[in-house]
Order: sequence, then C-alpha cells, then structure tokens
Amino acid sequence: MTVVSSNVANANTPGYVEQTQTFVAQPLDLTEGLVGGVQAGPMQSSRDQYAEQAVQQQQTGLGYYTQKVADLTPVQSYFSLSSTSGVAPAMDALFSSFSQLSVNPNGAVERQAVLNAATTVAQQFNDSANGLLNQGTNLNQQAQSIIGNINQLASTIAEVNSQNRVDPSGTVNAGVDAQLYSSLEQLSQYVNFTTLQQPDGTVTVLLGGQTPLVVGDQANDIQGDFSTPQTAVLSSTGTDITSQITGGQLSAVLDDNNNVIPGYINSLNTLAQSVADQVNSALDNGIDQNGAAPTTDLFTYDPVQGAAQTLAVNPLTTDQIAAALPGAPGGNGNALALAQLQNATGVDGYTFDGYYGNIGGQVGNDVSSATNTETTKQSLLTQAQTLRQQVSGVSLDSEAETLMAYQKSYEASSKMFTVLNELTETLMAVIT
Repeated sequence: MTVVSSNVANANTPGYVEQTQTFVAQPLDLTEGLVGGVQAGPMQSSRDQYAEQAVQQQQTGLGYYTQKVADLTPVQSYFSLSSTSGVAPAMDALFSSFSQLSVNPNGAVERQAVLNAATTVAQQFNDSANGLLNQGTNLNQQAQSIIGNINQLASTIAEVNSQNRVDPSGTVNAGVDAQLYSSLEQLSQYVNFTTLQQPDGTVTVLLGGQTPLVVGDQANDIQGDFSTPQTAVLSSTGTDITSQITGGQLSAVLDDNNNVIPGYINSLNTLAQSVADQVNSALDNGIDQNGAAPTTDLFTYDPVQGAAQTLAVNPLTTDQIAAALPGAPGGNGNALALAQLQNATGVDGYTFDGYYGNIGGQVGNDVSSATNTETTKQSLLTQAQTLRQQVSGVSLDSEAETLMAYQKSYEASSKMFTVLNELTETLMAVIT
C-alpha cells in the first residue's frame, strides 16, 4: 500500500518511474514451526535505459536547433530585403545620386547629395557589422551561461551519486533516482554526453563521450575560453574539448559564434570593400570641378579590422567630386560611369544588390532550416517521451487495479480466517 501511495503521489514528479513491491516466499514446514507465507522484498524499478537514452538524444537534438533559431533570428533584421532602410536601399540611393549628378554635374546640391548618400552607405554598413559583432558578444555570454548550467547539473548529479548507491538488498531510493534522471534529461538539452552505469548504482557522465564530467561523487567543471574570436571549451584540466561538443545548446552557440556569424561578417566585408574600391577607382579616372585629378578617395576603411565595420567617407568638399572625364572638363562622363556601377557584376559575378541579396537569402535559409528542424525534433522528442511513459511511467489505472487486487486479497484472507474460526468453534463443540 505504501508503494502504491508513493507511485500515485509522484505520478507527475520529473524523473520518477513506477515502483513495484516484490514478495519473497517464506519456507513452510509445520514440524519445524515454519509457517510459510510471504515477506516484502526489494522494490523493483520499471526504468528502461533505452527509453531514457532515446529521450536524452532527442532532447539534445531539440536543444541544438532551438538555440539555432534563437541565435539567428535577430540576424535577419540586418539583411532585410524588403526594408526601406539598410545597406541595399543606401547603395541604391548612392548610385541614384551619381545619376542625378550626371544630369547637372556642376550643381552644388547634386554634389552634396553624393557626399550625403556615401555617408549613409558607410553608416549602414557600420550598423550591420556592429550588429553582427554584438550578436557574437551575446553568444559568448550565452555560452558562459550554458557552461554554468552544465557545471551546476554536474554538481547535482555528483551529489545524487553519493546518495544513490545500491544497498545490499538491491533497493534504490526511488526519489533520489528520479532526481538523477531528471538532472540527466536537463543536461541533455545543453550538451551531448554518454553515461556509464556503475555496479554501485552511480552514473559516470562523459562529455562528448570522452571527457569525464561526473565520476562518482566528483564533478569536473568545464570552462569557456573567450580570449580569442574563436570561443573554446576547456575541460577541468585545461584541455580543449570544443570538437567533442557536437549537440545541444552549447554546440549551437559555438557553431554560430565561431562559424556562421563570422561567415556573414566576411560576406558583408567583401561587399563593403567592393563598393568602396570600385567607387574610389571610378572617381580616380575622372577630374574634379577644378579640372584636377582626385587626390583623396571618397571611401576609406581598415581591411584588417573589417571594411564593413570601419567604412567611412573622407572629408571631401563638393568641388572635389570627380564628375567629369579628363578629356571633357565640366562634363558628366565620369558621373555616368559611376551610375552604371549599380548594374555591373563586380562582386563574384553579382551586382552589389544581387550579392547583398545572396547574403540575406543565406541568412533566411539558415533560419528557416533551423525552424523546420526544430519542429521535427520537438515531434520526435514528444514521441520518445510518450514511449517512455508507456514503458515506465506511473499509470493511475494500473495503480487502481493493484489496490483492488490488494483489497481482494485482504478480503480473501479475512474470509479464510473466518472459516477457520468457525471450524474451530464447531470442532470444540463436538469435542465437548
């Protein structure tokens, strides 16, 4: 009755599985005074290790793609293809200003419009690059938080291990065992690992299947190395174990911070450098309003730190814009050449807008793929949890049937004693 009561009370307790009371038959030998009957044996757990591993594996997969969606969704705003502001509209406005300059190549308003449009282009590239870099900083903070959660759960598992050793009768504390598997399931959201069940009832946890995270009652904390652009994870002994992290939220954060977002930044740098170089080169081919060859580029940037982040406009005056060609001072020949850059395929065979669209398309595909896979993984996790519940979860209907069986057994025993009493009374009456 106590076991049934415990099962019912803990039906919704995370990690708890159905416990069954076993019975041990006692010897029957009336000549020796051995009356037989049964004695309560150890409780039997219905936990299925295969079902537990299936849930943990699906939890690891879901954690990875859930983190991917959270990491990459904010990035889409920097590559919007439909927004009226941003890099693409700013580039279009710049080339439109060159086109307007070709109509009135000596107009002060048109020349100032070129400088203003160039400044906007630089600012939009700066904003996008800084936004991506800030996202990288956020990912480092998330990695640090996830590592803290992993270490906290490792400590919990180590503490549970110290309480979960099997006693000589083979009985395991159901409550402590539930805490262990609840912690393991939480851990599987954050990182991939394997477990080894030890004969004494403790569980060894190997991070990435190789690095000991928990051994007995000892937790080995991991740590993050954020000293370089490539975030690394180190074991308790300082060994780089980043390559072992292949699943869970930590793996997603590492991939996004070390590979995905730097890839977006590199593409943005390529575009910013191409725009600056080609516009500067075209201006170098012309002459300014005074008939002189340009001595200062329109755009400047630091190629080491990144063109997108550092793109800027040099402090030119309006008369320094080289709208004319050397053979036609005061004309619009160079302004026309600058306007035509908009449709030139000078960035890996794409126009400036086309190349930018490819970056935005890649970001959108990455987010869409992660979102769709997240949905699939959630479905697979639900199936694994349902199967585990069917195999080892507490069924209130089953517990009710057990109670009824115990009640019938009690009634049968009571009836047997009543009959024995009646027989005894009848026998005594016959004797007397």
